[in-house]
Amino acid sequence: MQDRPNFIIFIADQLRFDYLGCNGHQIVKTPNIDSIASEGTNFSQFYVASPICMPNRASLMTGRYPSVHGLRYNGNFLGRDATTFVNALSEEGYNTSSIGKIHLQPMTVLPPYPWVNDDALGPIKESWSINHDDYTVEQAKNYTSNKYYDIPKPYYGFDHVDLVTGHGDKCNGHYMQWLKENVQDCKKFFDPQNQIPHNYSCRQGYRTPIPETLYPTSFVEKKSVEYFNSIANDQNPFISFISFPDPHHPFTPPGKYWDMYDPDDFEVKLDYSSHQNPIPPMQNVYKAYKEGIEPKVSTSVFMSEKRQIQESMALTAGMITMIDDAVGNVVHCLKKNKLYDNSVIIFTSDHGDYLGDFSLMLKGALPFRSITNVPFIWSDPLTRKAKTSNSLSSTIDIAPTILSRANVKPYWGIQGIDINESISSNLSLRNELMIEYHDNLARFGFDRPAFVRSLIANKYRFTMYKNESFGELYHLKNDPWETINLYENPKYKDIKIELTETLVNQMMENIDKSPAPKWLA
Repeated sequence: MQDRPNFIIFIADQLRFDYLGCNGHQIVKTPNIDSIASEGTNFSQFYVASPICMPNRASLMTGRYPSVHGLRYNGNFLGRDATTFVNALSEEGYNTSSIGKIHLQPMTVLPPYPWVNDDALGPIKESWSINHDDYTVEQAKNYTSNKYYDIPKPYYGFDHVDLVTGHGDKCNGHYMQWLKENVQDCKKFFDPQNQIPHNYSCRQGYRTPIPETLYPTSFVEKKSVEYFNSIANDQNPFISFISFPDPHHPFTPPGKYWDMYDPDDFEVKLDYSSHQNPIPPMQNVYKAYKEGIEPKVSTSVFMSEKRQIQESMALTAGMITMIDDAVGNVVHCLKKNKLYDNSVIIFTSDHGDYLGDFSLMLKGALPFRSITNVPFIWSDPLTRKAKTSNSLSSTIDIAPTILSRANVKPYWGIQGIDINESISSNLSLRNELMIEYHDNLARFGFDRPAFVRSLIANKYRFTMYKNESFGELYHLKNDPWETINLYENPKYKDIKIELTETLVNQMMENIDKSPAPKWLA
């Protein structure tokens, strides 16, 4: 049945490309992920459709850009009528499951900052008729009882769901119900007074009292093993998402993973001064940092001093190694149940983390490669052979590639391309790709919500910021760390004009073409 293989997609949250052993990191230990790479194709030029959680996850599911599928920024939702490639596989007889983080609907009931004032809107408040009660599945209120919450299914195509929401040790969803089943007084884990003492000073880094066996990564691992044990004798092919909420901040590796790595071993290669001509928003963040002004929102970009960055790196590494151990145990379960031999194993991430580049932490509007270039490994039972690919590829390509591999026709309106030939023979199928970013509040040094379009093309990264006089142009071959902005350099005037035209064509091409007309007008 190699024409209808199983698919297991491991997804990390906020993991940059270069924080895996197989991608060149000299300190972080990831032997199990490295093993997948040793039997598959490891991509070096794989980019997100958007460098933020919800929009890019929706792009993975639909094969479409955020400006088209509608989930443009965190706190929004993917429409329930959106077609996903999981829907398409289900229609062709695949069993479908998601274990861990999905994040296609808001996880909280908190209003955005600043929120839209309903009093300022008309009697019909949105351009679409929306029942917001239809998009509360991932909110904590559903997971307070002892009875395991039965998510209405199919949930974006998934018929089996074990849900984790949140990050670090602050997770909810089915995870919280499972934790209560296993620990009667689990509230003690979330009392700040019970945090384990430590000498780290990095922001959002603290030592959780939750033991390794009860940490969210372990929940994802255990539920995955339970699921694969339960379908071992099922004759239908399957697709499973195994999605970890780490190594996203807060930085809370449990148990042995906390001090597995020494901050002194980590090098901060780029401080703020490494950038020769940063654009105004980056300058504003630096000014605020020097003046001790904190971001208004805890999830916003901030700058840190070298020692705090090193601590964040070490704690991130601990979280990554815990994920790697979990991946190893899940793969072992697949092999034990004889499910591995006909399974495509994929490893990727929803976006990266600045993690100290130019003294920045977290993610935001400036699309440096640290947040846009992510791991993508495809291990196929047809070869199980170590290969590398430098073919330019995007998150939106995952959906059509899986459908093609399963011999399922793609649906109308899908925007990604089938990269199976890039996987098998490193054939370059794209000359350029686009990256989108929308914000719903002014932050990261911007005085208005950032609206950003980037183009990766012909050795360059070209970025335009809506209604701003500045932009970015980097020669990625000569300047892989993106330290010299060529946007104002007169020598690159013609290149900038050419890339502007290419980006405009990309934006024109990638409009919504669905639904297709069914009748002649």
